[in-house]
Amino acid sequence: MGLATREAYGKALLQLGADNNNVVVLDADLSKSTKTADFADAYSDRFINVGIAEQNLMGIAAGLASYGKIPFASTFAVFATGRAFEIIRNSICYPNLNVKIAATHAGISVGEDGGSHQSIEDIALMNVLPNMSVIVPADARETEEVIKYAAAHDGPVYIRLGRLAAEDIFDESYTYEYGKGVELTDGKDVAIIATGLMTAEAKKAAEILKADGINARLIHIPTIKPIDRDIIEKAAKETKFIVTCEEHSIIGGLGAVVSGVTAEVHPTKVVKIGINDVFGESGTPAELLEKYGMTAANVVNTVKANL
Repeated sequence: MGLATREAYGKALLQLGADNNNVVVLDADLSKSTKTADFADAYSDRFINVGIAEQNLMGIAAGLASYGKIPFASTFAVFATGRAFEIIRNSICYPNLNVKIAATHAGISVGEDGGSHQSIEDIALMNVLPNMSVIVPADARETEEVIKYAAAHDGPVYIRLGRLAAEDIFDESYTYEYGKGVELTDGKDVAIIATGLMTAEAKKAAEILKADGINARLIHIPTIKPIDRDIIEKAAKETKFIVTCEEHSIIGGLGAVVSGVTAEVHPTKVVKIGINDVFGESGTPAELLEKYGMTAANVVNTVKANL
C-alpha cells in the first residue's frame, strides 16, 4: 500500500510553502488528522487554526483570497461541505475567489467514526456550485500533482482526500491534466470508469476479468468537474456498456455525471457502483468497503451480471 492521499497532501503543502510565499493554510482544529500540521510547524506565520468553526474557516479563506493569497482550507469533508456550504456558495463560488478546499476523511473508508462522519454526498454538493472545480485523486503521486495544479489554477477548487492508505496507481512520470480522464487499459467488452480509491479496486477487477476472457477498458477520472466528456463518449461508442465505481452516493456523483454525458452524446447502459442512498455505519474500513460493494469482487460480479 502507498500513502493515504491526506498524507500526500501534507507533503505537497510543505513543497508549496517553500515555492510560493502566497500560499496560506487554514485548518479547523484537525491539523494532525488533515496533515496540515507539518506546514504549521514549518511556516507558522502562514498557518491559521480557526478552531472548530468551519464557516469561519471558509470565510477567512475567502478574505485572504480577495487580497491575493492562495488559501488552502482543510477539515473533514463532512464538515467542509456540510457545515460550511452556504459560505462556500456565497463567499467563495459566487465571487469566484481563489480558494482551495482540501477536504480529508471523505467516504465510508473513514471507518469507525461512523455515518455521522462519513461524507458520501460531498461531490454532489460541490458539483452543483458554479465556478467550482472538483478533483478526486486516486493515489499519493496524483495527489501531489493535483495540489501543485490547484495552487496554480485561478478559481475555487474542491479536492477530495481519504484517510485510508491508497494503493499506488501512478509512478513519478505521471502528470495530472485538468479536466482529462486517464485510460489505464483498453478493452471493448465493458468500460469501467472509476475515481478515488475505487480506481485501485477497478484495476484489480479488470485484471480478473481479463483472465476470464473479458476485456475491460479501465478509465480513471480524477476531475469530476469539469468532466472529460470526450473519453466518456468514446467509451460509450466503443464498448457494450459502462460501469462506474465511486466511494460516494450514486446520486449526484461520478455515476450520475457519466450518465448525464452518455444521455446527451451516445445513450448506453450505465451501471453504478457506489453508496445506494443510505448512510454509512461504524466498522473497519475493510468491513465497510466489503458491505457496501466497494471491492474488486463486486466490480467483477457486476460486469458479468450485465455483460
